[in-house]
Amino acid sequence: MKKEVRILLIGDSDVGKTSLVLSLVTEEFPSHVPLRAEEITIPADVTPEGVPTHIVDYSSREYLGDDHLRYEMQKAHVFCLVYSVDDERSLESIGSYWLPKVKEINELDKLSRPVLLVGNKSDLEDGVTLEEVLPLMNEYPDIETCIECSAKQLKNISELFYYAQKAVLHPTAPLYAPELEKLKPACAEALRRVFKICDTDNDGFLSDHELNEFQKRCFNSPLQQSNLFEVKSLLKKYCDDGIINDKMSEFGFLFLHTIFIQRGRHETTWTVLRKFGYTDQLGLSDEYLHPYLNIEPGNSIELTEEGYEFLTTIFQKYDKDKDNCLSPPELADLFSVCPNIPWGDFSFSVVTNENNSWLTFDGYEALWTLHTYQFPELMLEYLAYLGYNSDVRGSQLSAVKVTPSRSEDRKRGESTRNVFLCNVFGPKGSGKSSFLNRLIKKKEYDILEKLEEMDTPSIRNSINKIKYKMEEKFLILQEVPHESDFQTDLLEKGGGDCDLAIILYDTTQKDSFRKAVEIQHDIDRPTVFIGTKCDKKPVVQDYDYTPAEICKMSGLPPPLQFSNKDDWDSGQSKLFQTCLVLAAFPDQQHEIALFPGMTKYLKISAVLAVAGIGLLLAGKFFRSTR
Repeated sequence: MKKEVRILLIGDSDVGKTSLVLSLVTEEFPSHVPLRAEEITIPADVTPEGVPTHIVDYSSREYLGDDHLRYEMQKAHVFCLVYSVDDERSLESIGSYWLPKVKEINELDKLSRPVLLVGNKSDLEDGVTLEEVLPLMNEYPDIETCIECSAKQLKNISELFYYAQKAVLHPTAPLYAPELEKLKPACAEALRRVFKICDTDNDGFLSDHELNEFQKRCFNSPLQQSNLFEVKSLLKKYCDDGIINDKMSEFGFLFLHTIFIQRGRHETTWTVLRKFGYTDQLGLSDEYLHPYLNIEPGNSIELTEEGYEFLTTIFQKYDKDKDNCLSPPELADLFSVCPNIPWGDFSFSVVTNENNSWLTFDGYEALWTLHTYQFPELMLEYLAYLGYNSDVRGSQLSAVKVTPSRSEDRKRGESTRNVFLCNVFGPKGSGKSSFLNRLIKKKEYDILEKLEEMDTPSIRNSINKIKYKMEEKFLILQEVPHESDFQTDLLEKGGGDCDLAIILYDTTQKDSFRKAVEIQHDIDRPTVFIGTKCDKKPVVQDYDYTPAEICKMSGLPPPLQFSNKDDWDSGQSKLFQTCLVLAAFPDQQHEIALFPGMTKYLKISAVLAVAGIGLLLAGKFFRSTR
């Protein structure tokens, strides 16, 4: 809603524009009328809407040129086109000159400023009737209304300026098409979104409880039973299917707002729309969608408990069959109040879900966590689309929190964060995709076919909730394609803004670890090596030192091992727990050695490493004795 209103009175000379302004201010008909009245400002505490209002009188006799008229018209928010009811030529001039001028200025500025037709001198008996004005109102949709008044008798003077202010603050034109006697499409679509958000059980109707919550949300007061009865009676009488099983249908909700507008109560509809973020052009305001969020370098964004509670409520609302999954139609229904589904069609490759690719609650929660971490501004926008904002919760900023930086966490030796990011590096063929798949408990063949059919994102993530001690944390794995521009960019930044750099190498390829070490040279983040494909026979790596020796010399934790053949319970959950601990508490990495978090393959690898060192020493001994 506008912060101020500027009313411009225009029309031919001698129609009484100046008299109207002076009669409003002095509350009496002026005995002497100057060429024009000085600009008047009515303070906010005097106006019905609590908005300061400026009234500008344009004099046709005091001609200052077309540029001055254009200047005043472009500053105005609403035009009062004044004619004299005893002078038909002044009305003809409205149609032949003033309305085309208004149309020209509106088109120039790409605005739709409202117009009031004002028939002054209604105290005279004979003159122009309202029936003669109707053709103009039908031709120019910007005309809000027509009002007859008399500056001499002080008739409808206050009403004139009230309607002018109301036309700016609660315009009819964006809401209603009078020639069709129906809501305009943008208005109907906005009200459908409001209905959908307020239908908290998603049954397609508003119950008495839901209507009461709607009333409190929009008007800050409960719905009186007498008013509820009147509304239902009105719909039952005039709107078929407006009330079904004593509940209000969407059709009835739209019909009710049509009645409000037809009866001049469009401020009611505007109050509702503005509570749900709509501007005068019926788009969602930038302030509503994008509240200011200050994120310092090194900080990250997570959902708060209040944010998770809201998203849980939304999930339960659209999970119609209560199977703790969202089928594709249920997911589409959930995001029907949004432009699209924010994470696209790739959720099956990012989070855990059912075999039929339906989105589980855990997967839904993880997707919101991931995208809030990566794209916080976008997720704030989607929370607004879903109706998070309210007087109780405030803006969607209460749904997120800015976490302390990693350096602050390390100084304290503890972390309050719940989401940790690991960048997964490794030579080509080292098993990065398989590693990401296993975090979400999937075999590679589960998703390869789907990925091949789709234009997948170049950078893939997976996320899952990992239990550590008595808590659950989210672990994000971000795949870094080998020798890609993305890898180059991250390595130039020491590994990127992550909690842990995971470097994979293929234990069955002799040059794999050497390539992994080349990557590690450019990383200054907490790092761990993980040998992959360790269910197969390992080979001695073509490098001067074993993986265990490199880790010891570099001050890194011992290398971990991964097999795609393992199931979750037999070791992979512990592997990811170890990654989580290294990400959350990098200073404790030396305590993570051959402990329960290590799989049997790591123990075998350690034996092989010792054997390899023994062979190396034996080779040196034999060469020295030759």
